[in-house]
Amino acid sequence: MVATIDLFRVTTMFPSTALQAYLARTLSPNVRGALWLLQAGLFFSTVGALVKWIGSDLDAMQIVFLRCLFGMLLLLPLLLRKGGAILRTQRPRIHAVRAVVGILAMLTTFYAYANLPLADVTALSFTNPLFMIPLAVLFLGESIHWRRWSATLVGFAGVVVMLRPGDAPFTLALWAAILSPLLIAMVQVLFKRMSSTESTLTIIGRYAVASTLLSLPLALGVWRWPTLEALLLIALASAFGNLASAMLVWAYKVGEATAIAPFDYTRLFFATGFGIWIFDETTSLHTWLGAAIILAATLYIVHRDRLDRLPKAIAVE
Repeated sequence: MVATIDLFRVTTMFPSTALQAYLARTLSPNVRGALWLLQAGLFFSTVGALVKWIGSDLDAMQIVFLRCLFGMLLLLPLLLRKGGAILRTQRPRIHAVRAVVGILAMLTTFYAYANLPLADVTALSFTNPLFMIPLAVLFLGESIHWRRWSATLVGFAGVVVMLRPGDAPFTLALWAAILSPLLIAMVQVLFKRMSSTESTLTIIGRYAVASTLLSLPLALGVWRWPTLEALLLIALASAFGNLASAMLVWAYKVGEATAIAPFDYTRLFFATGFGIWIFDETTSLHTWLGAAIILAATLYIVHRDRLDRLPKAIAVE
């Protein structure tokens, strides 16, 4: 419980509203965006640490349900204020698919956090942009230049370096850590397809309700009555997760993606710190080397995206 209290104290040390207003007047948009991204990384890493802590007592499926339930309860006042019409849609099937994929993404992520070092799970999560490349081609009809395909292959080579096929066993938790960023990329593709006709609140609201209802029967199959501490930690993880997502949006709203994207990778250092401090974890050289290759590949993809958006006359190779 002492570690839990310390964790809460550390992760609530973010700038106050007054300080944020001061920073907005004195710092450039990219610096402000980088600060938001750093805070988002800290809070996302905190969620991982909280889930790992809770995962020692509760099944990942039960944590998923409770996370969905608390997330829905946090969103409920806004949904009630907007009225039931905000949840109406003419595309119920795609919402249902998004809910199922979202639950699977959360389940694989939480299971990986509970059973693997935080740094390993975080490093593998950076493969998300690599999975987005083939998914964008298959489901969004986007045309991808050979340079991005090359960067994607290099990035997955980094995954091979991390996993060391033949040296380390491929456990269920490891497969979950690999599948997690793929499923999250699928959620992002679905979100992009839905956003053309649905409001953000409709997408989020319907997912909150559907994911809670769909995960309930699965959680009942492994149910154990959680302690008050576990409930409080899951509620805290839900709040931190929502706050981190909001910070992510604010970061990319005020800063240029190509300028601030590298700061997202500080999550690896936060996760490593939490793993060493709370769980006495160690991080291998293969993890850092593989993560460096993955980060280099994803940063190149971001760089190419910036160049592709520039007018042809000023785009420089």
